[in-house]
Amino acid sequence: MKRFFLVVTSVFAALLLQAQSPQQRYIDTYSSLAVQEMVRSGVPASITLAQGLLESGAGLSRLATEGNNHFGIKCHNGWTGRSMRQDDDKRQECFRVYDHPEESFRDHSDFLRYRDRYKFLFDLELTDYKGWAYGLKQAGYATDPKYAAKLIQYIEDYNLAQYDHLSLEQEAEMPQAPNKLEEPVAVPVQKNGTDIPTPVSEEFHFPLTRQLYSLSGVPFVYAMEGETYKSIAAYYHLFKWEILRYNDLKGNPELLPGTIVYLAAKKKAAPKGLEMYIVAEDGEDLHSICQRFAVQEKAIRKLNGLGQDARLKEGDEIKLR
Repeated sequence: MKRFFLVVTSVFAALLLQAQSPQQRYIDTYSSLAVQEMVRSGVPASITLAQGLLESGAGLSRLATEGNNHFGIKCHNGWTGRSMRQDDDKRQECFRVYDHPEESFRDHSDFLRYRDRYKFLFDLELTDYKGWAYGLKQAGYATDPKYAAKLIQYIEDYNLAQYDHLSLEQEAEMPQAPNKLEEPVAVPVQKNGTDIPTPVSEEFHFPLTRQLYSLSGVPFVYAMEGETYKSIAAYYHLFKWEILRYNDLKGNPELLPGTIVYLAAKKKAAPKGLEMYIVAEDGEDLHSICQRFAVQEKAIRKLNGLGQDARLKEGDEIKLR
């Protein structure tokens, strides 16, 4: 009797699965993966599932079935894996091919988290799926004028928002928003402490106080009009060569107002949650990227196998840790 019950149950489950729509089968198959990616990257699971449903035709598109590419991500310059050709905005465009769907989901999360034009989305509440949907359209993820509305309809028709609610343990694992990790922290300035040393020479003219900042624990100042690396070094009782070394510089470089000047050695790697940076446009400079994230240029070149003459192109993925 027990065996008969198990057989009937299995048959019923199989029939129920066949009766489900392709959309519901897709959700049942990939919802746990979307939640996993949400905890890892901060992209709402509802948005990931809605985009997957839309971009892959519920997993039935050629890109999804032949290339495990569920989000229509194109090759770009940083891609060195397998690829396939398909008409899109242009004829026979290059699309990424993955060995497993999990790789596609991870690439989609990283695509959003590490490109500057999408980083503002992570400042939204995790449950604000409408803000994310309209933000993706605003940032240029798709050319379809109804793209945001289509995502929202999927989320509401299939109750995908239920997957955006995390347990306390999952919340503890969530990384901070990228912009939050990159935001300089003002360092309290002491009136009679070492934060505001007395200038060593009347040759240099400074305000009585100036604001110190910190990024990833590395102190820095913003250069002011008329300052040089030599004058800032003297103000903070450092040698000029020390300031230049801290900022990956040599010789006698020009110092423009507003430039970040680090007062201590930068880190060899960015903090957790800033694993990489995806180059926004051709010609971006590795030095400026390293200054932005308070990481040593030598360490980042070694991590990415980049020579001194390497030129960055749009879409290049620069590992930061």
